[in-house]
Amino acid sequence: MEEDIGKRLVQAIKDPNNLDSRESIAKAMEITKAYASSGSATHFSTVTKLFYDLFEMFETGRDPRSK
Repeated sequence: MEEDIGKRLVQAIKDPNNLDSRESIAKAMEITKAYASSGSATHFSTVTKLFYDLFEMFETGRDPRSK
């Protein structure tokens, strides 16, 4: 499943006109930017992980923490 989400993310980034994932990317980006600008992020990897987890959540509707 994780590989499938990764493929969806790459496809969505490569093709911004793809309507399937546009909303998920926008929501994940908005929340990630707010987190990154808050000063709570202590390492860049936390920001990328957050974005990936949020994208997965918006694409699948499941909580990524339940893995």
